[in-house]
This record gives sequence, C-alpha cells and structure tokens, in this order.
Amino acid sequence: MKKILVLEDEASIRSFVVINLKRAGYEPIEAETGAQAFERIKENPDIRVALLDIMLPDIDGFEVCRRIRAADPHMGIIMLTARTQEMDKVTGLMTGADDYVTKPFSPAELTARVDALYRRMGGEHFDSGEMVQGPFKLNTRNRTLEKNGVRIKLTQVEYSIMKMFMDNPGKALSREDILNTVWGRDYFGELKIVDVNIRRLRIKIEDDSTNPTYITTVWGYGYKWGL
Repeated sequence: MKKILVLEDEASIRSFVVINLKRAGYEPIEAETGAQAFERIKENPDIRVALLDIMLPDIDGFEVCRRIRAADPHMGIIMLTARTQEMDKVTGLMTGADDYVTKPFSPAELTARVDALYRRMGGEHFDSGEMVQGPFKLNTRNRTLEKNGVRIKLTQVEYSIMKMFMDNPGKALSREDILNTVWGRDYFGELKIVDVNIRRLRIKIEDDSTNPTYITTVWGYGYKWGL
C-alpha cells in the first residue's frame, strides 16, 4: 500500500479524504495537528506524499510544509486551500508544496492529483547518466542538481522542470508544454502553477533571481533555458 499523510483538523473532511484515498488504493496516515504530523512521519518513514491543510490548531500548514521540505526534498506535498484565498495557493507553492487542491473538491479531483504526484515521483525511468551544462550538473540516477559542485535541494517537481530545461537548451518552452510534461495532460489545475514553480526554482539556482540569466522569460509564451 502507498502511504500518504492526511493532515486535516476537521474530522468530517479528514474522514471524507481518508475514505476516498483508501478506495483509490492508498494507506492514509491521519494527523490533526502539525505536531502529530511530524510524529506520524517519524513513525512511517515510507510516507511518500503529504496532504496538508493550512488552518491548524497549533502551527499552520505552511510551516509544516517548510519543515517537511527542509528535512525531505523528495516528499510530495499537496496543500488543501480555500477556493477564495488566492494567496494561500501561491504561498503554499513558494514554501515548497508541489500542488494544491481547493476546497470543496471532488473525490475524483483529489485522487487524480495524488495519482499524478505519485507518477511524477516514481514513474520516471532512472538512468546512471549525468547532464552537465555550464555550472550545473544534473544527476538523473539520484535526481539531484549541483551548481559549481554545491548541491541544490530540489523538490520532485523542480527536478522535473530542470530536466526538461536541460533536455531542451535554448528552446522556448510554452507554459502549456511545461504543464503537460511535468504535471501530466490529465492535470486539473491552473496554468499559473508553472509560473510559481519557475519563480521558486529561480530563487534556488540564479545568482540574482530578480534578474535571471539561466531561466529567461519568453513574454506571452513561456520560458527558455540558456547559459
């Protein structure tokens, strides 16, 4: 069974999520506070994906996301956000989440997002090669990135974007191309998730993220990787 952390303090919503994840073949590990979430992760080191609510009785979901991401750059994280709170979506992504689902959500949408994240994490073929471009070295076996010999912590989504860029140096990639390749053609979400992840990636790899030289914007179209 594929374990997934479900952090939600409202029992009715948590029960709804758990029932539908079980039907989809997952093993939900429940938590209703941030502190419980960290304990559940410690008790279940094979948890691969976490669903995090934002409003919690102790610390908020953003802080839980930050701490999980600092400890494990490879865990998949999906934030559960309120439909009316646009900034929650952006903040969640910038703190390290891979995706978000807005409440209220259907069982089909939730399981599709979880399935897609699991595929991105484990479905890609691993090889023993390395891609070296300028100061960057992307190891495609252990899915890591180095810049000038220094390891840069990437989420699985960020790794997939970097690989797509390095597979296509100098080529303008549309936002739609990036979304379809990294998130999958069956992704239900919005196109802006690409922009937020590019912003997050620039902060990690650029010398000056406000004046990027590696990931440049192709206005009205998408992005281009160049050295």
